[in-house]
Amino acid sequence: MNMKFRSLLIVILAGFGICGYILWGHFLAKPQQTIPEIRLGNGTNGPKGMAWISGGEFVMGSDHQKAQANEKPVHKVKVTGFWMDTTHVTNDQFAQFTKETNYKTTAEQIPDWETIRVQLPSGTPKPPASVFVAGAMVFVGTTAKVNLNDYSQWWAYVPGANWRHPTGPQSSIDGKSNHPVVQISYEDALAYAKWVGKRLPTEAEWEFAARGGLNQATYVWGDQLEQEGKLPANIWDVKKTAFPVVSPKAGGAIGTSAVGTFPQNGYGLFDMTGNAWQWVADWYRSDYFAMQAKEFGLEVANNPQGPSISYDPDDYGIPTNAPKRVIRGGSFLCNEDYCQSYRPSARRGADPFSPMSHLGFRLVKDSE
Repeated sequence: MNMKFRSLLIVILAGFGICGYILWGHFLAKPQQTIPEIRLGNGTNGPKGMAWISGGEFVMGSDHQKAQANEKPVHKVKVTGFWMDTTHVTNDQFAQFTKETNYKTTAEQIPDWETIRVQLPSGTPKPPASVFVAGAMVFVGTTAKVNLNDYSQWWAYVPGANWRHPTGPQSSIDGKSNHPVVQISYEDALAYAKWVGKRLPTEAEWEFAARGGLNQATYVWGDQLEQEGKLPANIWDVKKTAFPVVSPKAGGAIGTSAVGTFPQNGYGLFDMTGNAWQWVADWYRSDYFAMQAKEFGLEVANNPQGPSISYDPDDYGIPTNAPKRVIRGGSFLCNEDYCQSYRPSARRGADPFSPMSHLGFRLVKDSE
């Protein structure tokens, strides 16, 4: 789901009238499978609402047939232990933050041309001021099957969409206090993290935690997509409805589910894949895993912090060095026909100033 959201913003607003790898898998020794101990903080012994991730060495990335080029090659990584939120940050938690700080999210502010300009081809002229209207990207779906090569058929920039109104001014989070907060930009996540005294996980920390001790498993729950005939995560079920078709009879577009609806992983973490994408700290480079493998070979990369700049030559129409941060975990839109990012190795880059209706976050905290 490699989407040029910020450039699409300009197009849609104008429409409103307001204008080698394979071998690495054989060379790397697979760490012994371990069964982690679930250790949850209670406010006295560890932070409440967080699980202890003991750290250790693992094989990062994937050489599975479903893996994309940016997930390869597999390489050895070691992370130090840390605490991680057991769930996404919820609407209720984010509401408390905004109540105490009066914080206004990116989606609630007039878009800033400087943050948009860097996502567009060089020389793109600045549109008139009337183009810039507060809002965010929303999954709107289609009424029938479509060619999946053009994501603009099921995404739209919706004025008035924000975390309180995830799909537009007429939508609401009433009754969804325990759902993941979405329509959150990277900058919003940083602001919340600072307030609560935590931080975003590195990409390596996130993948280590997501795997839950299942080394190189295809999914966070094992190697089979379904368990007992059911999908063990909030992802799109193409057996029931073709993507991206939404049914008015069924209530329109699908969305998030309450955190904790599906089984936890080996560390006691919920929804590490599915439900909503999650921001992580690293800049995104499509070739970062290749860089890591070249630098460390068969040695272990210790607590990697990600690349120093972004690089993505695969996002057509967007400058290769346009700022992007890594997002992980996939969302309720991912499915077998499109995306498949509910795998722990799947990774994407996203504009840090572009909130979306399927993107949230969770945080980590270092051991005291």
